[in-house]
Amino acid sequence: MPLLRTTLLKMEPAGTLQSLDELFALANAMEQEAATKYGELAEEMRRQDRFDLLTVFSDLAAAEREHVDSVQRWSQSRRGKLPDPALVRWEAPETFDSDATAEIKASNLMTPYHALAMAVRNEERAFAFWSYLAAYSKDPEIKKASEAMAKEELGHVATLRKERRRAYHREHGRERADEARLPAERTEARRLELCLATHLAALERRLEGAAAVRTRELRETTMRMADEVGDFGSFPETLEQRDAPTIAEALADAYLEGAERSGDAERVEMLQRLAERAISRLAWLRSLSQD
Repeated sequence: MPLLRTTLLKMEPAGTLQSLDELFALANAMEQEAATKYGELAEEMRRQDRFDLLTVFSDLAAAEREHVDSVQRWSQSRRGKLPDPALVRWEAPETFDSDATAEIKASNLMTPYHALAMAVRNEERAFAFWSYLAAYSKDPEIKKASEAMAKEELGHVATLRKERRRAYHREHGRERADEARLPAERTEARRLELCLATHLAALERRLEGAAAVRTRELRETTMRMADEVGDFGSFPETLEQRDAPTIAEALADAYLEGAERSGDAERVEMLQRLAERAISRLAWLRSLSQD
């Protein structure tokens, strides 16, 4: 029975964290790197007079600087000091897509949507990284802090997915309007959740160890989500024939958009809970591939 390997991470972490000080140092370094690279992309877009992308990358750099400040405040609160760069003992797996960065600099066809799609992928890699460390940490304190970092990255993914969706609507609004007028059979979120649970059950049977356990947990969560979602959503019926990551992504986007548009506080809270679990599920599915 094949084991699964991570595809979001190009390589597994080279070690485990030995202390909270080391965790804060690593988190600070990763956020600093992202802020620096987005800043460099913003300057490159300025040189190329591509002001739509300049705005995107300037905003991303500012958001990453806020993440740096958050990590430093957390370190001050827990350890009484700022993160120490000297405590980073090994190089973290690459969470920032250098190939996509090079393409953005060279391509005249890059759009804000594609730039934000890259940023979403970067945050998903960071989520996978912290989830991996949490799963393999034997120290309860480090495990809890790694889980907190993973949850923080999920929040970043959710924010960026909203921005990416807005960019897509701006760039493809007419095409989407034309598509909306075409007759098509529709299905609801509950049916898609049940369909996704079937995919997860099949995946679980092919796995072993921690991967099988995690997939079973996601399948059980998916069944609960099917019960909770009620009559929410209207999706093309053809989605039921797609693969698990495609269905998972459609559901995650729908819950985010539904929460954003709803004026009912209780419904917003329900959809936000669904969105958080859906994004975690999507990131897990994307982080795996059959050897």
